[in-house]
Amino acid sequence: MRAAAATRPATGRKPTSDTVLEAAVDLARAALGDEPVGEHLGFTLEAERLGTHYFAATTPGYHGWRWYVTLSRIPRSRNATVCESGLLPGEDSLLAPAWLPWAERLAPGDVGPTDRLPYVAGDDRLEPGWTAGTGDEEMDRLALRELGLGRDRVMNRKALDDAATRWYEGSRGPDTAGARAAGASCASCGFVVPLAGSLGQLFGVCANEWSPDDGKVVSLDHGCGAHSETDLNVGGHEWEQPDLHVDEYDLDVVALPAETGQPAEPGAQEADAAPGAAAVGAAQEPGQAADAEAPEQGDSGTPTGQTSSESASRKTTD
Repeated sequence: MRAAAATRPATGRKPTSDTVLEAAVDLARAALGDEPVGEHLGFTLEAERLGTHYFAATTPGYHGWRWYVTLSRIPRSRNATVCESGLLPGEDSLLAPAWLPWAERLAPGDVGPTDRLPYVAGDDRLEPGWTAGTGDEEMDRLALRELGLGRDRVMNRKALDDAATRWYEGSRGPDTAGARAAGASCASCGFVVPLAGSLGQLFGVCANEWSPDDGKVVSLDHGCGAHSETDLNVGGHEWEQPDLHVDEYDLDVVALPAETGQPAEPGAQEADAAPGAAAVGAAQEPGQAADAEAPEQGDSGTPTGQTSSESASRKTTD
C-alpha cells in the first residue's frame, strides 16, 4: 500500500492550507531575532508544505514595510523549519526611484564648467554638415565663413526651433519685467550684435557692459534700462511739499500776568518798580530826620557815649 501511495501520480491541485506551518507564528517571530517586529499581519501558503508569515516593521523610516519569514516542513512532519527571512516594501512604502544610467538621468543644467559629456554618435539634434574641400580658396572661404559650413554635423531644424522657443520664453524674452519697463526694444539698440543664420531674425547678443544681459542672447523685442537710445524721464518731485504748520524761524514775545508767578517783560518790571521806590522813600524821610535829632540811648535810657557817674554829677549841678 505504501509503495502504491508513493507512486501515485500528483493530482495537480494547489494546497489551500497547512495547519502546521500556519500555527508556527512564534517560530517565525523568533527567527527575526532582535529586529523591531510589530504585529502579525498574516500567513500565505506559497506551495505544498511551504508558507510565509508576515509581520509589521516598526523601524523608523520604514513606514509600510513588513518582515517576512518563510517556513517549510518535510512530508508527514509536525515540525516547521525556517527557510529564509527578510524585509519587503508595501504599497505605500517610501522607495528610491528606479535606477537609470548616468547618461539617461543627466539633465540640462547639471553639467559644470569643467565637466565633459560623452560623444553621442546618433544625436537626434544634429544632422550631417558640409565640409569645404573644393580646392578653390574663394569657394572654401564662402563655405566656411559666409555659409557657416565646414563642420561634420550641424543643428537640424527641430533643434533650432527648440532653441528659439527656449530662449524666447526664457528670462531674456519679451515677457519679463525688465522688458515691459524698458523704453525701447533691443531691435533699435546699438549694442546688440545680430546672430547669423535664421536665428538672427529674432535674436542677437547684447554687448553692453552696463546691461544685466551683457554677453547673453536676447530676443530683439526684449529690453532693459541700458538701451543706447533712451534717456531718463526728467520730471518733478514724486510728491508736493506742503507748507509747514509750525514756523520755527519767527518768535513772538508774550507778557504773562504777575499773579501767575511767571516773570513779566523786563520793561514792565522797571516801570512797576519806579513808583513803589518813590513812595517808600517819602515814607522814610520823617523817621530818618527824627533819628538824626534824637541821641541814641542804651537799655537804661542813658544816651550812648556817657557813663552813669557823669549823668549823676550833671543832675547835682543842675
